[in-house]
Order: sequence, then C-alpha cells, then structure tokens
Amino acid sequence: MFGIKQQHENKLTYTRIIALGFMGMILFGGFLLSLPIATKSGDATPFLDALFTATSATCVTGLVIYDTYTHWSVFGQLVILVLIQIGGLGFMSIVTMASVFLGRRIGLSERKLLVQSTSIMELGGSVALLKRIVFATIIFETAGAILLATQFCPLFGFKTGIYFAIFHSVSAFCNAGIDILGGFGPFCSLAPFQNDPIIILTITALIIIGGIGFIVWDDIYHKKYHFRSYRLHTKLVIIMTGLLLIGGTILFLIFEYNHTLLGKPFLEKILSSFFMATTPRTAGFSVVDLNKMSNSSSLLTMLLMFIGGSPGSTAGGIKTTTFAALVMATVAASRHLPNVNVFKRRIENSIVRQATSIFSIYLFATLSATMLICAITPFGLKEVLLEVISAAGTVGLSAGITPHLNIVSKITILLLMYGGRVGILSLALVLAEKHQIAPVDRPTEKIILG
Repeated sequence: MFGIKQQHENKLTYTRIIALGFMGMILFGGFLLSLPIATKSGDATPFLDALFTATSATCVTGLVIYDTYTHWSVFGQLVILVLIQIGGLGFMSIVTMASVFLGRRIGLSERKLLVQSTSIMELGGSVALLKRIVFATIIFETAGAILLATQFCPLFGFKTGIYFAIFHSVSAFCNAGIDILGGFGPFCSLAPFQNDPIIILTITALIIIGGIGFIVWDDIYHKKYHFRSYRLHTKLVIIMTGLLLIGGTILFLIFEYNHTLLGKPFLEKILSSFFMATTPRTAGFSVVDLNKMSNSSSLLTMLLMFIGGSPGSTAGGIKTTTFAALVMATVAASRHLPNVNVFKRRIENSIVRQATSIFSIYLFATLSATMLICAITPFGLKEVLLEVISAAGTVGLSAGITPHLNIVSKITILLLMYGGRVGILSLALVLAEKHQIAPVDRPTEKIILG
C-alpha cells in the first residue's frame, strides 16, 4: 500500500513535465553556446553567460549580455535562432509534430500534455489544431522574411540579407526581440531602421500576430469575421489588444512628441509611437534609446510589459485576459454586483481568483527582485525595475544594464525569464504542489477590508 501511494506521489504532473522540458532545452542550449565554436573569437563563453543567453532565447525574452552579432558566430546565432523557435512554439509542440511526421500515434497522455503546454481549450482535435498552428507559423514567418528581405538584401547582399530576414522574422513572430544588427553598433536593435516603414510595420505585424494567441487564430480561421460568433476569450483578446495598441500609441505620441520624437515628420512620429506601443508586448525590439525616454513613457512601457500578450501565444506578461478579468472584477465589486458578466456571459469566480493570483505573484516576484538587485548593484530604481519587469514579462527591453549585472543579479533575471515563460503561477504550483488536500470545511469569519 505504501509503495503504491509513494509511486503515485512521485508521478510527474503535466505542469512539472513542461517546466522540466524547458529547463532541459535551456541547459542543452547553454552547453552549446559555451563551446568555443559558438563565438566569433573562438574563445569559450562563461557557462553562466551562455546559460543566461540560452534562457533568454528559449524563454523568448531578448535580454542579452553580449551583442548577438558581434559576439556569437554563425553557429552560435543558429543555436539562438533554434532556441527561439522552439521556445515560441513550445517544446511539446515540436515533439508532437516530430512524432506526427514519423507516423507515430499520439496517445491520450501526450494530447493532455499538448493541451496544457499550448493553452488549448479542448482535448479533441488538439493534434489537428497543432498542425494548423505550425503551418500558420511557417506562413507568417516566411511572409515576414520575404518582406524584410526586400530591404535587407540590397543593403547586405543576397545571402546575408536572406539570413538576416529569416532571423528577424522568427525573432519577431516568436516575440523574442533578439537581433543581429550589431554591425551598425552593439545593442542598436532596430534604431538604424526606425524610419523604414516596411521593416517597422513588418516587425510590428509579426509581433502582434505572434502575441495574439493560437486559440484566437483558430477561432478566426473557423468563424472568419463574424465577431459575435467568437469565443468570449477571442473577443476579450481582440478588444484588449486593440485598446492597448491604440491607447499606447496615442500616449507615446503625447509623451514623446517634443522629446525623443522631436524633429521628426508627423507620420514618422506616429510610426515610432505605434512601434513603441507594440514592442513592449512582448518583443524587446527598440527604435529609441530607453534612457532618453521621458519618465511617463518609461512608466507606460513598464505597464505594457507587465500586461504582455495573450494566453497560448509566444508572448509573456500576466496576459491581456488576466488584466481584463481584473478590471471587470474591480468594476463588478465597485458596483456591488455578485458576478462578473461580459458579452452576456458570466466569468467563473475561479477564473477571477486565478487572475488575482497571477497578478499578485508577478507583482511580488517583480518587487522582490527589484529590491534585491537595487541592494547589490549601483543602478537606479528606474533602470532596475525596467530590467526586472522586462525579464518577468519575457520582453527583452533594457536600459543597457544587462551586460553589467553581477552574478546574483544574472541568476535572478535568469529565474524571472524562466518563470515568465513557463508561467510564474505554474512554477509556483510546481514548487508547492500537493496531491491531496484535507477535505475540511473551516469555520467562516469576516475581516475588515479597505
């Protein structure tokens, strides 16, 4: 009896398998990047720095210690690119598709694991949906690469231009924000192309499509443009994404009009503002120096990074639906309504509690990491907070302090990136998972709030 119970308790849950799978990919990627062949100089990269880079790539974050173009060789860059692609789709999606191509039957346990790793709502048709996801990914990334190649090929030559186009298309679609444009200057990101509408709009479109979520894709694919027929999830994602993009663009235009956008033509100001509203959710590309932005824009950037993209996508953050649930719950509570209702549907109280948990855990992790790094580094609160939220939201934007972090700070940021990709709530459940809860209904007692 004891042996059977012990075996049950030691059984890996789906959440643990996903967490361990990402950890395995990161460790393997870190090992490859620590090899001398991975650098242009031929020198081995310290393992912690290689592990940090592998974590950033696999967790599609974009924070880097070394400039990707000047430090890493083509081998190292390809390792980073593969990690980005696997991290964007999810390692279980890659494993499942490999099994499908090999003609192997996908069992029930693998289907359940696939559903949890990709945030698919239903078990039935999950493999068919995965095929559509992979096919759509190839289409979007290829289309993005073709558009980028029209600008990169005349500038860098055909072969290099194609390579640059593919790398940045995958990085943008997977919301990684890692670039190989260091030839214009280390850590320059997309600043050299801030006035190029084709590159900026292509990267922006890839970020939005990648961050909107696989479930939303599938809903739109089946129901076309009939908004009323969409799932409630899809409606909330589309509305929240639109509000954040439009609102963010307007606010950035106001805050930076006579600041970093000073002297630009009006249309270029709108283009840059739209890009600045898009990239914090959660790509990490930049067209302006974050240190030169106004305090209002910096705070807005942190807010957008904290919210992030949508569930079941390549993006991070607390997610748009979590933020929507919190806002709607707050409105319902202020109006003394018993339930949260939207689009003639009631949101379950368990969903609201989960949204509150996600928000609270992200906030606690962010504040704790910020206090720790501020205590052990000479950087200011604004720079550290931006770095920490960027890591937890798997964004990649930085005020330039990433290469100068000490060992403890690097490990802290590394853990935040990992938690942000796996899901900080899921990671908390893994660390404190209990299989049996005592069926005891405790006495009720009131406390005073507010």
